[in-house]
Amino acid sequence: MILWKHRLRAGGMRLRAAPLGAALMAACLLMPARAQLPTLGDPSDMAVSAERKLGERVARELYRDPDYINDPVLDEYVLEIWTRLLAAARTRGELTSELDDRFAWQVLLGKDRVINAFAVPGGWMGLQLGLVNVTVTRDELAAVLAHELSHVTQRHISRLMTQQSRQAPMMLAAIILGALAAGKSPDAANAVIAGGQALAMQNQLNFSRDMEREADRVGYGVMTQAGFDAQGMVSMFEKLQQSARLNDNGSFPYLRTHPMNTERIAEAQSRQQLQARAPAAPAPDLVHSMMVGRSRVLSNPGMDGLRAYAAEADGPQAAASDRWRQVGILYAAALASTKLREPAAASRLVARLQAATAGDARASRTAKLLAAELALAAGDATRAAGMIDPADNHRPEVMLLSQARIQSGRAADAAPRLQTWVALHPRDAQAWQLLGAAYTAQGQTLRAIRAEAEVQVAHLDYQAAMDRFKAAQDVARKSGGGGDHIEASIIDTRARAVASLLREQALER
Repeated sequence: MILWKHRLRAGGMRLRAAPLGAALMAACLLMPARAQLPTLGDPSDMAVSAERKLGERVARELYRDPDYINDPVLDEYVLEIWTRLLAAARTRGELTSELDDRFAWQVLLGKDRVINAFAVPGGWMGLQLGLVNVTVTRDELAAVLAHELSHVTQRHISRLMTQQSRQAPMMLAAIILGALAAGKSPDAANAVIAGGQALAMQNQLNFSRDMEREADRVGYGVMTQAGFDAQGMVSMFEKLQQSARLNDNGSFPYLRTHPMNTERIAEAQSRQQLQARAPAAPAPDLVHSMMVGRSRVLSNPGMDGLRAYAAEADGPQAAASDRWRQVGILYAAALASTKLREPAAASRLVARLQAATAGDARASRTAKLLAAELALAAGDATRAAGMIDPADNHRPEVMLLSQARIQSGRAADAAPRLQTWVALHPRDAQAWQLLGAAYTAQGQTLRAIRAEAEVQVAHLDYQAAMDRFKAAQDVARKSGGGGDHIEASIIDTRARAVASLLREQALER
C-alpha cells in the first residue's frame, strides 16, 4: 500500500460567467498536451529531498500515534528481515546510492490489530502487528516488506503524486465547462463535472494498479535475492485473497489497496515454479512462531483475549500441535500471563518454553530474553539482570539489562553502556529515554534534560526538542554549567543544529 496525501484546495476560487469562446480556450489551455498516461519508467517531478521531507512529516505523526510501539525484540526481528531485503535491493541495483544515502529506511511498528502495511515517502515503512499476526513463516512477512520496499525504490509515491497533479487540469477544465453548461441544463453540468472527475480517477487507478504489479515483480526479485523462499509471496497472496472473500469487514485495509486478484497470484506462482530451488517450502522456524505469539499479545487483544492466550498452552490444541506451533503458543501464554499479573503462571510457562526450545540457539536466546523480561515485570530486577550477558551487544539485551540495572539501583552501571549505544545509534529514542532515567537516578539533571531532548529529536519533533534544550541551557546558566562545562557546550551545539531543522520545518508549512 502506498500512503500519500494530496489536497486540491478550491477555497477562494470563484467561477464567473464568461463568453463561451473564452471559456473553451481556457479549458483547452488547461488540458494536458497528451492524454496518455506516463509509462512506469517516467521520472517523478518530485525531488528526492522533497520526498524525504514529506516522509518526515508523515513519520512525525506516526511517532505521535498512540498505536506506535517501540519493542526491542520485535524491532530486532523485523529489522533483520528488512536489512537483508535492503542489501538485496542494492545488489540488484533497485536501490540507488542517492536513495540509499538520503532516505530513512526505517520500519515503524504499530500495535493495531488491522492487517496493514504501508510505504511512506522518504523510505519510511509502517507495519501493523495485525499483519504479523496472520503470517506463518518469515518468508510471508518478507514478501510484504519486499513489496512495500519496492514501492519506494521505484519511487511510486512521488510518481503517483506527479500523476495526480497532471490530472488536476483535466478536472479543472471539467468544472469550467460544467459551470458554463449550468445555465442551460443543471443535469448536463453535473454530468460534465462528474465525467471529468471519473476520467481522472480511472486514469489514476489504472496507474496505481500498474504500480502494484511492478512492486510484485520487483519485490519478488528482492526477496528471493535476499534468500527468502518464493512460496512466501504465493501463500501470502492466497491468504489475503481468502480474507478478502470471507472476512473483510473493515479490518483489512491491505486488501483494498492491494487487490488480490487471480492474475497477481498466478504470476507469483509462475515465478515461484520457474525458480530453480527445492519444491517444498521450509518449515516455519521457532523464532518466527514466537514473534507471532509476542505480536498477538502486544496488539491489544483485551482481557478476554489475554486469558484465552494464557489458557491455550494447557489446552488440547497445544498438545496436538507441531513443535513450532507449541513454542508460539507457550510464548504467547507466558507473556499474556505477565500482562494479567500472574507471575507464578508466567514463570511455569516460560520454564516449559525454555525446555521446548532446547537445542535451537536462536529460539533459546529468545526464550531467555522473555524469562528476563518476566522477572523484571515481576519486580525482581536483580534476577532479570543476572539472566543477561553484559557483554552481549544486541539491542534487546542492551535495553533490557539497562532497564534492570536502573530499577535495581545500579544506574551508574547502566549509563556507560547506554552512552556508547547512543553514540553509535543517535536516533534510538528508547536508548536516550533510558539514559535520561539513568542520569536522573544519579542526580545529573543537565545530562538528563539533554537526553529528553534527544528523544524528541529521534521522533522528529524538533519544537519539543528545542524546548528541552532551552530548559537545559537555563539550568546550565543558573548553575554555571553544574560543573559539567563539556555537556553545556554539547547542548549549545545541539540546540543550534535543531534550531536549523526547526526553521526548515517552518518553511515547509
